[in-house]
Amino acid sequence: METKGLKILIHASAFFAPFLVPVAIYIMTFFVELDDQIKRLSIQALLFQLVMWVLIAVASILSFIIIGIPFLIGFVIMTIVIPIIAIIKTLQDEPYNYPIVGRWF
Repeated sequence: METKGLKILIHASAFFAPFLVPVAIYIMTFFVELDDQIKRLSIQALLFQLVMWVLIAVASILSFIIIGIPFLIGFVIMTIVIPIIAIIKTLQDEPYNYPIVGRWF
């Protein structure tokens, strides 16, 4: 089964439903025969979004002390740029692991 569309949907969901789509696709893998790579990718996307939101929250709290502002800017940029890189890699049929959480699964 061609899973390129699902991979792109998982990566692009960071912009419209960062938690809902990866969870839905992960649950769908139990009922529909899909690649293990789809299951792994949906977990990676979900964990990446969770980690980035926690880091953004911590940097927001620390921004009151001035030190968090560069981290906040960097984490927001990463949250936007990393899914775009993942979409481009998927379109080129190259495997992609998310940074930070890619080696966990």
